[in-house]
Order: sequence, then structure tokens, then C-alpha cells
Amino acid sequence: MKHRRGFNPLERMAAHRKALIRNMSGSLFIYGRVKTTKSKALEVRRHAERMITRAKVDSVFNRRLISARLYDEGIVAKLFNEIAPRMVDRPGGYTKIIKIGERKGDAAEMVFLQLVDYQLKEKKASDKKSTKAEKGK
Repeated sequence: MKHRRGFNPLERMAAHRKALIRNMSGSLFIYGRVKTTKSKALEVRRHAERMITRAKVDSVFNRRLISARLYDEGIVAKLFNEIAPRMVDRPGGYTKIIKIGERKGDAAEMVFLQLVDYQLKEKKASDKKSTKAEKGK
């Protein structure tokens, strides 16, 4: 039974689990999107959304709390200066999980954990035509 279980231990020791959450949430803030398993994404989402909520109010106390969790001042600065101002009007739900199927080796369910306002960078159609024309010559 799952009574009184506050979090998913992810079959890891406490230090390894904290490092995993710290690294994945940092990668989420840097790149805006992370490919991972569903169980890891659900756990990382809890921590990342709490950090974004803290970052919406820029104060020394909030910066110190988030710096204690992320360890990289560049990521902390990006969170406070770029990500949090975009989320000011949103009352919660800063991330979304997109299912992408099962992993080939062990059939683990894979997902994309991404920020809500993440935009895919697509190549322009004119770039594709110009490269095809160059290859043909």
C-alpha cells in the first residue's frame, strides 16, 4: 500500500536522488525540455514548480533558498531573470508532461518534461530548399 508515502524514492539512496532531482531541474531550466522516464518526470516536476513559484518573487531570501537547491548561479540567474517573469500571470502548472512511448530496452514509459511556454526551434523551409539546390549542383 502507498499510505503515508510523500514522494517516490526512485529506488535510489537519498544523496543520489537529491543529485538527480537537482541536475534534472537545472537541465529543465537551461534547455526548457528534458527527455526522461515518467516516474522521474513526475518527481522532478514537483520540485521545479516549487522553485518557479519561489522565483516569481525576487528577494534575497528566495534566491538563497533556490541557490541551496541548484548550486549553479547561472541557472539561478536564468530562473529569476527569464523564466519567472514569463510565469508571473500563471497561478501554477508551469510544466507539462508529454508522453512519447516506451523505451526499447526495458519498455519504460518515456516522456518529455517541458516548460509550458517552450517553443520548438524548427528549420525554415527556405533553408531546406537552398541546401537541396546546393547538393544538386
